[in-house]
Parts: sequence; structure tokens; C-alpha cells
Amino acid sequence: MIYELRTYTAAPGKIRAVVKNSAEVGRPIRGDDYGKLEGYWSTEIGPLGQVMHLWSYESLEERQRLRAALAENRAWVEDYLPVLRPQLVRQDIRLMNAFLPFKAPENEGNVYELRNYRTQVGKVREWAGHFADVMPARERHSRNVCAWVTEAGQPNEVCHLWAYPDLNARASARAAAGRDPDWQAFLEKSAHLIVEAHSTILLPAPHSPLQ
Repeated sequence: MIYELRTYTAAPGKIRAVVKNSAEVGRPIRGDDYGKLEGYWSTEIGPLGQVMHLWSYESLEERQRLRAALAENRAWVEDYLPVLRPQLVRQDIRLMNAFLPFKAPENEGNVYELRNYRTQVGKVREWAGHFADVMPARERHSRNVCAWVTEAGQPNEVCHLWAYPDLNARASARAAAGRDPDWQAFLEKSAHLIVEAHSTILLPAPHSPLQ
């Protein structure tokens, strides 16, 4: 399984139109016939004016085949892309392999947090191993949706996605994790491997499978 995280930066004032057109035009055309949509969000805290959408494919070869087929879909090319492109100023992608399983939250009405960490060169697998080992302790406080190693787009990077009922629950969970001796031990042996860290708070769009 390969995951693709696409980040689109909207032109000023166009973020609502990007989400609306994706929900009402793009999604009905594409469905899950050209890759499975796992989640679609707009950014709330962090880089502003962006949407992030997460797709899954069985393999890189399937992704290539399905995206080539999508490029031949007349409705996609003629009805959706001409509307979308003028609303965007930038597109970025990450191709990622999960090292923790993808688990949808049990409840809807969540806010999501995407955390992406760049490690020292050659240390990403070491950090991911420590993170996987401590996850049973970390999930005493909040549940992880998935964690990935980025294969293309951002080398030496891990991304992990979390769901919380609201931002107050996020603050409480992170405070509790900070007091957890198991989490403290994880930080002691892994923090030096990180050279850069970012956090983005995401709100699910109406057509997002993850709510």
C-alpha cells in the first residue's frame, strides 16, 4: 500500500471555492475509481489557505496506471480541472509508506493534527522504530490515525496523523503524554534524531471520509 498526500495552496480568498468544487464536482467524477480517498481537509492552524487530501493505492504501479486513466476522463479534464487550476498557486505531493496501520477514528466530529518531522540524514527508520515501540503507551492518551515514512517529496521525513474531539482534548492529551514516563523515555532516546518539526491543524471537508 502506498499513500499520497497532496497539498494544494489556494489563491487568496479561494479556499472555500476549492473545497466546494472538490466536493461537488471533483468527487462525483473521480469517486474511488482512481485511488481511494482517505481524507480531505482544510488547514486551520499552521500554513493557511491550504487543502490536504490523502489517497491510497495498492502500489506505485497502480497509482501510475490509475492517474493515467484519470487523465483520460473527459469529465475530469473538461469539467473539473479548468475550474480548479485558476484557484491554485501551488501543488505539493508526498508519497508515503505506512509503518503504523491506518485506523479511522471511531467517532466523527474530530479535528486532525498532521505532524511532520525531518530527521537527521539516514535516521528516519531509527526514529520510526522508536515511535512504533512507544505507540501503545502514547495511545493511552489519544489515538493515532496513521504514521508514515515519506518516500518522495520530502526525504528523511516521518508524518503522523492524529484525531481529537476538539482542540481542548488535544491540549489535555498532549499534556498527559508529556507526564507519561514511557513517553519521556522515548523522547530521551529519539529527540536528538529530529532536526525540524511542523504541526498543522486540519478540519475535515464535508466530503472527507475521515470526519
